[in-house]
Amino acid sequence: MILDSLTVPVSEFARNTGWEPKPEGLCRGEVCVPAPGALDGDHVNVRVAAERLGMPLVDSPEHGVYALGPATLGGRALDTAVAADPELMNYDGSRFSLSSLRGKKVVLVAWSSY
Repeated sequence: MILDSLTVPVSEFARNTGWEPKPEGLCRGEVCVPAPGALDGDHVNVRVAAERLGMPLVDSPEHGVYALGPATLGGRALDTAVAADPELMNYDGSRFSLSSLRGKKVVLVAWSSY
């Protein structure tokens, strides 16, 4: 989920994550996780919700963009933080490797028609 704010309406958070605010906490089906401080009226504090649900949150406040990953009740979205080093094609057809971007924040977007 790509965000431009760390406070989102409850309906948007539920629609994009599947976690619905209820009196007992943030719930998905039969599973509810206590999330004190995550709700502020009709908005969700994404930073608090992410911490409670084990959702990875990458932020770039200087650019006003935030990326929220899937919930992991075990606390880890990835088994390792080591990424593959694919060779990608630039818009002008030249090739570069992902490792050339080391130290920079990178968002990879993939799309498929099937």
